Amino acid sequence: MGSGEQKIDYVFKVVLIGDSAVGKSQILARFSRNEFSLDSKSTIGVEFQTRTLLIDHKSVKAQIWDTAGQERYRAVTSAYYRGAAGAMLVYDITKRPTFDHIPRWLEELRNHADKNIVIILIGNKSDLENQRDVPTEDAKEFAEKEGLFFLETSALQATNVESAFTTVLTEIYNTVNKKNLAADESEGNGNPASLSGKKIIIPGPAQEIPAKNSCC
Repeated sequence: MGSGEQKIDYVFKVVLIGDSAVGKSQILARFSRNEFSLDSKSTIGVEFQTRTLLIDHKSVKAQIWDTAGQERYRAVTSAYYRGAAGAMLVYDITKRPTFDHIPRWLEELRNHADKNIVIILIGNKSDLENQRDVPTEDAKEFAEKEGLFFLETSALQATNVESAFTTVLTEIYNTVNKKNLAADESEGNGNPASLSGKKIIIPGPAQEIPAKNSCC
């Protein structure tokens, strides 16, 4: 590895969605470069950052996509969601409307993304507790009802940002490995030639995995 080359075992695409100005780009900057900028400009169109981390001794490259939350960029949706294994639904704990729009973002996500996508609900700006407009309980209740992971984060203070990404990436990793395991088992069932009749079922996070609630 002296040449700087690193063997990558997996590449997982994760999309950030939510209203404009909830801090999606700041969460991304904190995770990918450990940076936070107070004068962050609105994201125009789509951009992505990568970061490689170890999960279960495997090298996992996270490709995190960030899009503008403004309506006028909605045209990017289908390409944006294509191939995404994870999604982070972000709202601002100090702005109730950004939380009230989450069901709409979730519906869009479920219309465009793979049904096994791992989703985490994120209440950002937890450092602004004195301006809180969304009680933690409301978000927790919604996450449980929809089968989502949930965390409150502060990109400013770097609180729970790492945990949020690690939660999503580990869950994707586990899901992929379950799928590989199921494929290997069915390979050993005597007639590997009849691939057409092979059905591999992975429990989707929305149906079978209860919400993982973490509190700060």
